[in-house]
Amino acid sequence: MTEFAARAEGVCKTYGTGDARVTALDDVTARIPRGRFTAVTGPSGSGKSTLMHVMAGLDSADAGRVHIGGADLTGLDDRALTRLRRNRVGFVFQAFNLVPTLTALENVTLPADIAGRRLDPAWLDEVIGAVGLGDRLAHRPSELSGGQQQRVACARALAGRPEIIFADEPTGNLDSRSGTEILAFLRRCVDEMGQTIVMVTHDPAAAARADEVITLTDGRIVDRRNQTPRPSQVLAPPPHR
Repeated sequence: MTEFAARAEGVCKTYGTGDARVTALDDVTARIPRGRFTAVTGPSGSGKSTLMHVMAGLDSADAGRVHIGGADLTGLDDRALTRLRRNRVGFVFQAFNLVPTLTALENVTLPADIAGRRLDPAWLDEVIGAVGLGDRLAHRPSELSGGQQQRVACARALAGRPEIIFADEPTGNLDSRSGTEILAFLRRCVDEMGQTIVMVTHDPAAAARADEVITLTDGRIVDRRNQTPRPSQVLAPPPHR
């Protein structure tokens, strides 16, 4: 076990060619400590979602190296990368990404079912209890509110006990009350379950829940703050150095 759950070292990523070429990540180095809640924030187009996708193995870097724990993603083929994501990484997305024909419980256990793995029943009960969905497990996504659907997505990410969870704008489609509940749950996952979470967000109030805030602008990290700031401080310009 390494000190960091995930690392990006000198990562570069560009899209397009010629006049349409866009540099999404420009020599970015980021290290995510285990058992911490890290927020990645910045203005639209800053590269924050690209950084998450590269670090999670959903996209490849043009240069640099990416690690999940001790595994170097850079040298993995597609099959090995899929296996690593399935077994060691959890995902929570803005659009929930639930299967509409499955019940809440079936959505939670789906990744393990596809992998042919049996989930620890005691842990699964703990996760379901933590998200407060015990009486909604037989309901399909269309029968759940947005906040309930996102709680199902969070439970799905946790069920396999991944090394790290990546959450991309997890409150973006929720009303303020549901968003606050999801953020409080993610915070408890770190504090009470020892989970490692990386959350991409443009919302300073959401980022304020994190232990560390990484701010990107134009594909570069311009600030890191190790103490949890107030919401009004999260997107403030970095101090002059």
